[in-house]
Amino acid sequence: QVQLVESGGGLVQAGGSLRLSCAASGRIFSGNTMGWYRQVPGKQRELVATIRTGGSPNYADDVKGRFTISRDNAKNTVYLQMNSLKLEDTAVYYCNIRSLGLDYWGQGTQVTVSS
Repeated sequence: QVQLVESGGGLVQAGGSLRLSCAASGRIFSGNTMGWYRQVPGKQRELVATIRTGGSPNYADDVKGRFTISRDNAKNTVYLQMNSLKLEDTAVYYCNIRSLGLDYWGQGTQVTVSS
């Protein structure tokens, strides 16, 4: 089993910044992909950003240039630096790790952007 614990969510004003962290524990296989997804009530969960063990970040179009995903393989931790936050960024953000065809999800952390 793999467990993911997220932190860093909260309330921030539009234009502000927030950094999310997600630490994975358990049996972590090499060659995995970690990422962030977000979801609002009544809508599908959508990809925000992913990053492979060796790098290669991938971003949704609407966060490119504003968000930066990174990871620390030694700590099995993935980060999401969110800058220039917009009201539409408000969502529950979920950490994900994908390896060997299996997906594991964190519990989600609320990000609320206010005016």
